[in-house]
Amino acid sequence: MSLYNPEKIPPVAAQTVARIDRRLPFPGEVLVRIGQRVETEDIIARALVPATPRIVNVAGDLAVPITQTARMLRVKQGDAVRLGQVLARTPAALGRTSTAPVAGVLTAFDPRTGYATITPDPQEISLQAAMLGFVMDILPFRGVTLETPAAQVYGAFGVGSERSGVLRLMVTDPTEPITAEMIDERSTFAILIGGVGITAAGLRRAVEKQVRGIILGSMAEPELRQWFSATHPVASAGALLRNLTSGREHADLGTTLVLTEGFGTQPMSSAVFDLLSSNDRQEALIVGTTRIHRPLLRPRVIIPLRRSGITASIAADQPLRVGATVRLRDYAHLGQQGVIRAVSTLPRRLPFGVQVMAVDVELPSGETLWLPRTAVELLAMASA
Repeated sequence: MSLYNPEKIPPVAAQTVARIDRRLPFPGEVLVRIGQRVETEDIIARALVPATPRIVNVAGDLAVPITQTARMLRVKQGDAVRLGQVLARTPAALGRTSTAPVAGVLTAFDPRTGYATITPDPQEISLQAAMLGFVMDILPFRGVTLETPAAQVYGAFGVGSERSGVLRLMVTDPTEPITAEMIDERSTFAILIGGVGITAAGLRRAVEKQVRGIILGSMAEPELRQWFSATHPVASAGALLRNLTSGREHADLGTTLVLTEGFGTQPMSSAVFDLLSSNDRQEALIVGTTRIHRPLLRPRVIIPLRRSGITASIAADQPLRVGATVRLRDYAHLGQQGVIRAVSTLPRRLPFGVQVMAVDVELPSGETLWLPRTAVELLAMASA
């Protein structure tokens, strides 16, 4: 799944249009048409994945000269074979046998070497829609692009593949953690909403209970490394982050994790927490893939909405204006919200020495500060 994220799209949107690409890993057959409405579990495409041929040393198994192997075969080239089926047998009553290591087709036998080739049966894979939506485009033999009215949250960091589930609010405050004891049978197949932190033990518990995903403001990097290293050993925090933010597909971790603010003890921003908690018990899609090189990928949570309830949303190219609510992205204020008091029309020299286009932001505490425009994300426009 690739991430559709136009420039300046709001990181938190209560009403927007979300788009995802659903692709097969191998060429196959697309089963839907443009304009068709699909449900989360609908199969939209399928493909047959070829398997690697297996080589069988028939002469070696029988312990006979290579020149005598061909007359001891019990199957012919092109025949289907079952797992464990006898391919060849020596004449003696208690003779030696050579059996098929996999089910498939005997595609070749070389009498000069005594080796047989078995091509396993191809494996059929099915691609689900993963979310409620409409088919907007089709890439022949590969997949589709889906679009849906949705609430959407972009995170700062994530890991894990796309998974669907029902949102379950685990805490009442964005500063509260999710503990292992809180994860029970009611969390099975759910996407859990927490505040700050979860331990490696909690993540293991989530996998045991088949939790689809976990959304947090932040968590301690050592806990993530301890959990991840159980199946993917890494030597350092840097190696971990390079591994997880490469955009490559990893072996299934059992659940998907999205951090809205990053690592550490930063609470989930109130705008994100309020949006997620207001959609408690709603079906959602969580995508953990993160890539820090271009094309950039940010993890996100998509909550499909009823089309009849959609009103105008913030335009993707909306400029920053006085009175707009923003989320801060600088290190010292990561995740905090503020209101723009002024927008510079010329580059401004900031306290740390650089000269950039900047905005003057007022925090809830009353503190004001100038920040680069790139250090803020638009949450809501000023009231008319």
